[in-house]
Amino acid sequence: MKSRYKKTLPFRAWFYFRMGWSTYFAFIFAAVNTLVVTYYLAIERIPELKYIFPSFSIYAAVMIVIGIPLLVLFGYVHFKKSQAYSSEADIGVESNPYYFKLPPGHQRDVLVPLQLLLSQMILKIAINEKLTTEEIDKLKDIQKKLDILIQGGSLDK
Repeated sequence: MKSRYKKTLPFRAWFYFRMGWSTYFAFIFAAVNTLVVTYYLAIERIPELKYIFPSFSIYAAVMIVIGIPLLVLFGYVHFKKSQAYSSEADIGVESNPYYFKLPPGHQRDVLVPLQLLLSQMILKIAINEKLTTEEIDKLKDIQKKLDILIQGGSLDK
């Protein structure tokens, strides 16, 4: 395990760097940049606004006090009240092949074959108990779906 970790260390570092950059540094840098640019290119050149915001620190404080709750509200609306988030989730489902088929690994190699074997055993026991043909057909259908997944196929929606 340790040798594998050493092989992946540069890729892990690259991943952590990208996460730190995009989540923290770029966010803070963009916020500060927006405040600086809007103040020094707009506020300072318009006397009426300069009267309202006589210094950069007052402007930044007002924008932070107003901006953070406003952006929280926008985020809430984005997730809870608009179709934007559900559309993003739909795209994630469409682009991820493992939503409708088994991912390689223990699920395909162990868990689902076990489920298939258990269902076959239950079916054999159930036949002795005189299950209805409809119930047997349902169990057989589940076995067929499990077999498709084990073979690497996918189940359509």
